[in-house]
Parts: sequence; C-alpha cells; structure tokens
Amino acid sequence: MIVNIKIMLPQKYTLKDTFFCLIISNILLILLTPKIAFGEPFSPEDNPPKNTNNLPQNSLDLPPEMIQESPVLQRWLKEIPDVLDDIHNDPSFRTVIRIGYTEFPSTKHDGGLNIGVKDIFIGKTGLTISGDYQTSFGDRDAGGVDLQYYLLPLGSYINVAPSLGYRAISTNNYSEDGINIGGKVILPLSRTGASDISFSQRFISPGNQDEVGITNVSFGYALTKQIRLSTEIEKQNSRVKKDSQVSIMLEWMP
Repeated sequence: MIVNIKIMLPQKYTLKDTFFCLIISNILLILLTPKIAFGEPFSPEDNPPKNTNNLPQNSLDLPPEMIQESPVLQRWLKEIPDVLDDIHNDPSFRTVIRIGYTEFPSTKHDGGLNIGVKDIFIGKTGLTISGDYQTSFGDRDAGGVDLQYYLLPLGSYINVAPSLGYRAISTNNYSEDGINIGGKVILPLSRTGASDISFSQRFISPGNQDEVGITNVSFGYALTKQIRLSTEIEKQNSRVKKDSQVSIMLEWMP
C-alpha cells in the first residue's frame, strides 16, 4: 500500500510554513499507513489458519480447534522460533507523535508550541526519520527533519545513532539554516516504550563561522499503554548568543 500525500503551498510561504507542513505530513503518513509504519499483531484474519493435518505431530495433545485458532501455536508446531533473536531485534523503543508547551528562558521566558514525530521506522531496519517544529509565535522559531541510523540491534537497552538532516533556527539575535549533523544516544528503560532517556548533540552548518551547536536531553515515561509525558531541555550555542528552551510534551505511541 503506497500513500502519496501532496501538500499545496501558496506561492509565497515562509520557512515556518514549510516545516509545519513537513511535520503534519509525517503525522498523516503514520495515521494513514499504520501497518506499513509499525506493523500489527498477528490475528487469524491476517494469517488464515493452516490445515492442522499438514502440521507436525501435535506433541502438546491440544484440541485441533485450539491449534486452528492460534497462529502462534501453528508457528511453534511447524518450527521452533528463535525467541532470543526476536527479543534482540524487536525495537525496545517506539515511534511517538508529540505536542506540547515550550518555554524559552533566554528570550524573556516566552512560551510557545512544540510539535513533532520521533523515530518513524523505515522497514525493519535501524533507519528512522524524525521531525519537529517549535515556535514562540514571535522571536523564536526552529524546525528540521533528520535521518538516524541505529548502529546496535534495535532490541538493545542502549543504542547509538549518527544523524543527518536539515535544520533552520531563528532568534531575535541571529538565524541560521543548513545541514544538521550529529548523533544520539538512547537508553530504553522499558521495552514497551514505557520509559526512556535520550541525549543528542547536533551541529547546524558545521565548520562555518555561523555554526550552531544544539544539545538536547529528554526523559519520557508512560501514563497508559499509548500515552506518555516527556520533559525536554535544549541548549543552542552560537558565536552570537547562547539560547535555551524547556518543553513539556504529551506523546502518543501508535
């Protein structure tokens, strides 16, 4: 199933409009294609039961009806799966769609909006895409899209990912946009996405005199199976000024 999402922009649009549209399109992609982005649990409808007469001998002495209604039992009777490999490679963190309040202490404590999506998995690989946009509806705006590639098995309790993307920032003192390169470390404290800690360091236009370094620390914890709260602290360092922001985010795990 392939979904094409076209966003019509007016002839005159700002960088703020562009990033807002990118984030919204990513969220729509998740909502419209959940099976492609995340997969769904096994169900008898998705995997029609096989004829148990063709399965290996029923060593568990279970009723045939029970086997017909259980794809898991059919799989185990046909071939014992490598459970350790499944645990090792099944992602220990999840995709999240987030929205929340951001305060900019270095800009007269202005408040604003923060929206984004983290770690949309591309297939069953370690490659993910993330995007975000923050605004104070005045002096502060920032947004970008990044690709991350996790180097360790996705089921690990710690993972490292180099990242590459594009980011633009604007403050009352300076603005900069360009290649955004860096890395991320994530510590999933629960395999279900119930809690994790992440740290990232990125650089906009690295090597240029207008280079901006961005340090981000985030801690998230679940309230329900699909809803989380997270706290995020970010520092921006440039030759002109050092800026900061603090965010409280409500997150949904599809």
